[in-house]
Amino acid sequence: MKAQDLKGKTIAFAGSGGLDSCTITRWLTDQGVHVVCFTADLGQPDEEDVGAIRERMLKAGATDFVLLPAREAIAEAGMQVIQAQACYEGRYWNTTGIARCVLTKAMIEQMQQRGLTIFSHGATGRGNDQVRFQLITNMLAPEFEVYAPWRDEEFLSRFPGRSEMIDFCQENGLPVSATKEKPYSTDANLLGLTHESGLLESLTTPAHFVKPIMGCYPQDAPDTGEEFSVRFEQGRPVAINGEAVDLVEAFLRANAIGGRHGVGIGIHLVENRFVGIKSRGVYESPGVELLGTCYAYLLQLILDRRAREFFDQLSLLIAKQIYQGHWFDLATQMALQALQPTVALATGTITVSVYRGTLSFVAATDIPHSIYSEENASMEGVGDYNHTDSEGLLRVFGVSARVLATSGQVKL
Repeated sequence: MKAQDLKGKTIAFAGSGGLDSCTITRWLTDQGVHVVCFTADLGQPDEEDVGAIRERMLKAGATDFVLLPAREAIAEAGMQVIQAQACYEGRYWNTTGIARCVLTKAMIEQMQQRGLTIFSHGATGRGNDQVRFQLITNMLAPEFEVYAPWRDEEFLSRFPGRSEMIDFCQENGLPVSATKEKPYSTDANLLGLTHESGLLESLTTPAHFVKPIMGCYPQDAPDTGEEFSVRFEQGRPVAINGEAVDLVEAFLRANAIGGRHGVGIGIHLVENRFVGIKSRGVYESPGVELLGTCYAYLLQLILDRRAREFFDQLSLLIAKQIYQGHWFDLATQMALQALQPTVALATGTITVSVYRGTLSFVAATDIPHSIYSEENASMEGVGDYNHTDSEGLLRVFGVSARVLATSGQVKL
């Protein structure tokens, strides 16, 4: 779609109140397009007053502003990410990817109530977000059309880059905080922050160039450790340090504790985008890293070898599905259902020591479905395990091992 096709029409625009959002809204309004701005309250820690976004977007020309309450939804989705251990290409917890799924679903539901059928967003033509917005909209509302200014030649010719956008906003008196000197861009929600572009595109710029928002770097953390205890009931955190919490509060407390000790901050990753290019990002996700690691310790105690191997395959699949915008498709739903027996068994209390960016295991208690046995694992003369029982087992295994030698496949 092109802007000229939208004249006189009303569109729903996913805006954050930043430079791109204000520029696009003002430019479309000048083209005769009626823009209804939708912003989700995702618990973004870099926005002190989410309501202030309304003023910026209305001043940019939006005819209406809709604030989508989505804290509980992002917390629920974040917990599913943790339950799946769905990290993409290393230790990126898919915080932005899953947030796009939550935002798009909430926005589509509101659009349907308001009779709006044109979904618009400010994602660029090089990134993953354009794929996520497009695919999720196509899945959940196939009758909707999608308009992306960054794929509109008229918009691109007017705004080749950030400098032109900043000049445009200043000329129109739009209150944006972006400046030509700002060294990178940030996307934020309750689960974490992603920093990219600008000076971060250079591999000579260290990750510590980013100023943390959710805490501090490990070297700046206190020189005194702190114990963190979380109680899981059927895969959900229900208490932190002995105090009952709901899911949103669990993330908030984990963010605070992990953040002040430099956990999950400054994670550098050069990743493979879905569109086929590599990008460099620096990530913050202290709470997810803290809760996710504790959940991983719990999984170690309840999964046997075959279940562990299957879980790891599901984990990789779900991580890729989230990253590529396929969260709502059949494959992801099948994989999530396959995890449910594991989630149902994930009950127990895990305690770790948090110190300058590191997490050290302290204790695991009250885990009814643990298959770990101190007696069977012991090297002492206790338990039901008889060492001589291994003789027959190893004779059987030895048959195939000897065949490898006699067939010439293995040589000294």
